Amino acid sequence: MLFRFSLYGFLKNQRYFEPFLVLIFLEKGLSFFSIGLLIGFREVAVNLLEIPSGAAADLAGRRGVMILSFCAYIASFIAFGLAENVPLLLLAMFLFAIGESFRSGTHKALIFAWLRLNGREDERTQVYGYTRSWSKYGSALSVVLAAVFVYFSNSYTYVFYCSIVPYLLGLINFFGYPKELDGERAKTVDWHAIFTHLKETFRALFTRAGLRRLVFESMGFEGIFHSVKDYLQPVLKTLAIALAAHWAIGANMSDIQRTTLLVGPIYFALYLLSGIASRQAHRIVAKAGGEEVATRYLWGGIAALFALLTVSAYYQHSLWLIGAFVLLHVVQNIWRPILISRFDTHSSEAQGATVLSIESQARRAATMIIAPALGLAVDWVRANELGGPFWPVGLLGLLVALAFLLTSLQTSPRN
Repeated sequence: MLFRFSLYGFLKNQRYFEPFLVLIFLEKGLSFFSIGLLIGFREVAVNLLEIPSGAAADLAGRRGVMILSFCAYIASFIAFGLAENVPLLLLAMFLFAIGESFRSGTHKALIFAWLRLNGREDERTQVYGYTRSWSKYGSALSVVLAAVFVYFSNSYTYVFYCSIVPYLLGLINFFGYPKELDGERAKTVDWHAIFTHLKETFRALFTRAGLRRLVFESMGFEGIFHSVKDYLQPVLKTLAIALAAHWAIGANMSDIQRTTLLVGPIYFALYLLSGIASRQAHRIVAKAGGEEVATRYLWGGIAALFALLTVSAYYQHSLWLIGAFVLLHVVQNIWRPILISRFDTHSSEAQGATVLSIESQARRAATMIIAPALGLAVDWVRANELGGPFWPVGLLGLLVALAFLLTSLQTSPRN
């Protein structure tokens, strides 16, 4: 099953549009504020669908929900390919949100069910990191293929349609999942029981200091990271065009083709490093002497990276700025497995899945607010020519990281 779990992540990340998504939106005439609103809309939709998706998993079984998720993804890819205006982009984002909300928590539940059935619960962090690494390796391959598609077609549109093929293969992969991973399928949904369980879980989150802090940490780093991670794309485009003009190369190439030649290798390295980082997360915890100590070091590293991003963005040092974005991706893939493990440590088994669902919702709520606000700030800086456009991104990240780093120094680690 490890092979099938890893294959799922590998195929799921064959999203050939991801390295170019912001560039696609910019090409369609959207401002950074409008792009932020689209991202915020997606996060709102995912949040609203999160709880119904859990109920659907109880009714139809986890495998059935995963199949529904991939069908929604395929529909969204078609809508993105056809979209020429904001209403169609909103529809595509909504379909994508259906896929996201029905997928993420459900597949984790499938993995954890398999670990329990095989008496391997103590390997949760290592197995999660391993399967996550294959997702990143899938992303690395997808960048290479995406660069080829965009370069030879000289268009971004076809990457959406090409993404349909691996998702069809992913549907086939789900048919090989054993039936016992579905868990006990509910015949009816007891909404009162669901509400009571959620109320008890929320009470635990707000009354236990450890859990409450974890939610805020997730909102702080993950909310900012998912709001700005794709800003790397316009930076790469600007550098690619500047290099072409300086060295007088690619005279017969379009801006799309020049950008692809730089986006492809950078994102390939980014995803490859992210996969390696995800596999090493448990070793970093061991060397640091515990999850809390490792997290403290990570907050220090995150603060340093956002400081580098702020300065390099303001003075428009593209190479340093690209390096900061790449390293943020790497750190996030060390951070995520450790964060999930910390949530499991601080929550009860009965509430574990719901706690993770609330964490996901909290992170998305933060992204929903941060993405449009930062997009507006970037547009304002560009309009007023106050240095490079992306330094507000780094400044906000630096302030948040310093706040969590300083508060973590005031408490002793508990593992």
